[in-house]
Amino acid sequence: MCRYNEINQRTSTTNGKLVESKGQFKFGWIQGVFIRCLLNIWGVILFLRLTWVVGQAGIGQSILLILTTTVVTSITSLSMSAICTNGDIKGGGTYYMISRSLGPEFGGSIGLIFSLANAVACAMYVVGFCESLQDLLDVYQMKVVDGGINDIRIIGSITIIILTTIVVFGMEWEAKAQFALLVVLIIALLDYFIGSIIGPQSLESKAKGFLGFNATLGYNNLFSDYRWSEGMSQNFFSVFAIFFPAATGILAGANISGDLKDPQSSIPKGTLLAILVTSSTYILMSIVAGCTVLRDASGNITDYVNGSWPVCLPGNCTYGLQNDFQVVELVSWVGPIIYAGCFAAALSSALASLVSAPKVFQALCKDKLYPGIHWFAKGYGINNEPYRGYVLTLIIAVGFILIGELNLIAPLISNFFLAAYTLINFSTFHASLAKPIGWRPKFKYYNMWLSLLGSIMCLLVMFLISWITALLTFTVVLTLYLLVAYRKPDVNWGSTTQAQMYKNALQGVYQLNTVEEHVKNYRPQILVMSGMPSARPALVDFAHLLTKNLSMLVCGHINTTSLQQRVRNVLNYKANSWLRAHKLKAFYMQIDGLSFEEGCNALLKACGIGKLKPNILLLGFKNDWQTCSDEDRCQYFNILHSAFDLHMGVGIIRIQQGFNPNIFYEEEAKSVCNLQGNKSYSQISQASTSSGEKSIKTNKEIVSETPNPDKSTKKAKSVEESVEEQEGVKKTLSTGLYFKKQQRKGGTIDVWWLYDDGGLTLLLPYIINTRKSWRDCKLRVFALANKRNELEIEHRNMASLLAKFRIDYADLQIISDITTKPQESTKNFFESIIADFRCSKNDTEQPGCISDSELLAVEDKTNRHLRLRELLLKHSNSANIVVVTLPIPRKNIISAPLYLAWIEILTKDMPPILLVRGNQTSVLTFYS
Repeated sequence: MCRYNEINQRTSTTNGKLVESKGQFKFGWIQGVFIRCLLNIWGVILFLRLTWVVGQAGIGQSILLILTTTVVTSITSLSMSAICTNGDIKGGGTYYMISRSLGPEFGGSIGLIFSLANAVACAMYVVGFCESLQDLLDVYQMKVVDGGINDIRIIGSITIIILTTIVVFGMEWEAKAQFALLVVLIIALLDYFIGSIIGPQSLESKAKGFLGFNATLGYNNLFSDYRWSEGMSQNFFSVFAIFFPAATGILAGANISGDLKDPQSSIPKGTLLAILVTSSTYILMSIVAGCTVLRDASGNITDYVNGSWPVCLPGNCTYGLQNDFQVVELVSWVGPIIYAGCFAAALSSALASLVSAPKVFQALCKDKLYPGIHWFAKGYGINNEPYRGYVLTLIIAVGFILIGELNLIAPLISNFFLAAYTLINFSTFHASLAKPIGWRPKFKYYNMWLSLLGSIMCLLVMFLISWITALLTFTVVLTLYLLVAYRKPDVNWGSTTQAQMYKNALQGVYQLNTVEEHVKNYRPQILVMSGMPSARPALVDFAHLLTKNLSMLVCGHINTTSLQQRVRNVLNYKANSWLRAHKLKAFYMQIDGLSFEEGCNALLKACGIGKLKPNILLLGFKNDWQTCSDEDRCQYFNILHSAFDLHMGVGIIRIQQGFNPNIFYEEEAKSVCNLQGNKSYSQISQASTSSGEKSIKTNKEIVSETPNPDKSTKKAKSVEESVEEQEGVKKTLSTGLYFKKQQRKGGTIDVWWLYDDGGLTLLLPYIINTRKSWRDCKLRVFALANKRNELEIEHRNMASLLAKFRIDYADLQIISDITTKPQESTKNFFESIIADFRCSKNDTEQPGCISDSELLAVEDKTNRHLRLRELLLKHSNSANIVVVTLPIPRKNIISAPLYLAWIEILTKDMPPILLVRGNQTSVLTFYS
């Protein structure tokens, strides 16, 4: 209700249209879009270059050229209309539409170069105005300083300052100035058409080629006559490149979308109508010029009177369509009015660019896509005017005006505009292709394939104008794109890129599901029982070491108590934020309300979709197995059975410090569980950010922090306890970074391949050895031989097998004395481990205890494991990591305490050690 009242204070609805509250100045579709587009499209080319285009291309190809330009701009406008009617359009115009459609990468790159292009275009239009004014002053032999470049700099700087002052005073003043310039433009156009009807009013006009309407003249000018001009041999495409910038004003209305009363209605209506009016004007003026003015004329009255006119040859004449850029003035009824029209066209375009650049840039700065520009996001007054952006635009424009010559940069500006057109068309095509549910534009007169055609046409026009500047534009866009992609701004606008990503992923999963699995395409897809990822970072890092970015990693989290949905949301948010902050590509799945065993079984059976499901279960070793309850011990043991029953590989990794949650995570979990019931999800997420940041702090910061003692106890810790606690934290941190840090050169990865499990025991250490931080380690392989006299044969066979598997190793050793009885000290150590679990004679049937009969039944296996411990300590005690084949936990044959005692005896006092066993399915092949 409060939200409704807040909105109702700002807006009200009248006749189904949104009308802003009093005080804020908003434009309708005529003044805000139609007039602005008219003024931008009716530019200086209309007065200075259109007649030259007719002289080169002829009436027929000129109309074709104008229609081609109209097709490009019309398709772009249709695409833009579809985008802007698919929801509320805020300030930012072109940038807003592209960024919300294609995402921040494309939106940010186009927004930045589009703002710069408008700022420089403003300077270009002002320089065009100055050059026209300079020509007029030359007629009357007047000048400011030198009649050259310095005059342009002085007049241009004064002009841009005046225009900026008009804009700064408010959009109302700018709108009034635009309206006044439009009146001047319309009068100039009427002056041209009236003059063509009246015909030549003097012999001088006839001598310069203006004959009035003439059918023969119109027929002669119907066809093209391309010549050497503007420093090159002209053709249809070169003339098209010169003319096309005249049509780059269709975004003038969209760029002030934040200042429109109803952008969804105003932008399509105003833009399309402006294109229709301006295209008709260009075509009509082309026909008039072709039917009334010769291509070549000498301007000599005597020759004309004597009938020997024209006496000049093509290329040497100074008048006519091909040679004179002032033909529109020649045809007009009152010549000076055309100068006023030319001035109005240049100044109106400059004024529109001066408004567009800061508006688009302000919207870009608000989104914080690029560093160091947010200062320009601040707006002032009721209309949120970007005064800081106006000053920046003024500085850029003055800088380019002082250069004086903008001919070299003009093609780049056109290419920047065309890049925006390309992405607008592609946005509509992409949205129609991805078909997100949210793509429901009110404007129905668009077609996805037409939009794609428009995008391709814009690209072609870019290369036709200048292939060098087109490549430069692509380079700039790509650089800005990669910058945003690298920074990964925290924005989510529901772009069509996300929709297409989902669609591609879904199609990929469907296709993958129909393909038979092949050993060559095997990937270790790991479900790691990490709990909250921030709780056991070393375990997650090790799992990521195996999957990296090439296969799936799922972090499983089981809460034995039922959680409310808001708490689940917070845990999801914090887990995924932690994974992103540590650049770990992994998924997070949680289950609550079940026991640990039931939750694991649920994850093992339900995790994944299609072929994208885990094939390896990875667990941290249960360090507290000797002190935990019988139920916890049996659940851990039963999980291994469940994984093997589901034909999954199983891995157990142990590091001596353990993977237990540290004190920081315990505090964090406590804060999540104590959340107030009336908090919303967004509030919870924001409240949890500070605690989530603890897991991202640097090691030095965390080590330097010590948790505050409980104030209620008022009990001070001893110095020894504090030192011990600090050492514990340091040890935890060093463990957490072990699998990420660069391993020492000359270190080893030891592989003990005890049984053939399909090759998983060999494949995983090979994968570890390919990682950048482990690349300097040597891979050593240990295998077993039953008899001493078979050592050489076994060594040769094993070496041949590894060579066929294309696994590079530094050393291969065959162990023959695995059957030797273990030492008494090893036996005594094992007896001390299982002493608390031995059954008395009266409790032989008690679950969770180790009976004499059980020990006798597996005596050979126990001795084998005890002997293996001695060999591991002898050969691999200094290895960086040890990988050993995991013993099979035979159900109903071996009890949970005895099996865990085997694991304890194999891993105790060892470097980081992974016990792994495949599901007997081959994961290695030597076939091509």
